[in-house]
Amino acid sequence: MNPLRWTFRSQCLLAFAVCAALLAFAIYMQLQGGLVPCPLCIFQRIAFTATAVVFLVAALHAPHGTLGQRIYSLLALVAAGIGAGIAARHVWIQHLPADEVPTCGPGLDYMRELMPLTSVIRKVLTGSGECARVDWTLFGLSMAEWGLVWFLLLAGWAAWLLLRRTR
Repeated sequence: MNPLRWTFRSQCLLAFAVCAALLAFAIYMQLQGGLVPCPLCIFQRIAFTATAVVFLVAALHAPHGTLGQRIYSLLALVAAGIGAGIAARHVWIQHLPADEVPTCGPGLDYMRELMPLTSVIRKVLTGSGECARVDWTLFGLSMAEWGLVWFLLLAGWAAWLLLRRTR
């Protein structure tokens, strides 16, 4: 029952299941809990989805060679690392003093209609006042802080898969 001894396929399926559960929880909190995701939350969902897709494809492919497993592990590490960076930025904005929080900007849909994609990404990553609001906590951690924790755990799992010895 030790997940560290499971096959590469099973380990990737476990990571995919974790990502899917986290995304399902975020959607549940949006639809049933009334939490409206800010632009940085949406970007974190995209990063969780990308990480989940990499782990799912890795599990379905289940390469037997070390090179294939390392490529998938590296891709998952990159996706989770990008997500961790976005989540860290979100946490930083949430911890800014009230007078330093950026002003609320237009919604993501509105920005997508008016600006090129690179400008939208740049604008979202600078954050806004709505990203600084903390509407939900569990054990004293906000949704963004939990996102950061999970991205770091998934990145650690991907790094372990990348560096482990195959049997």
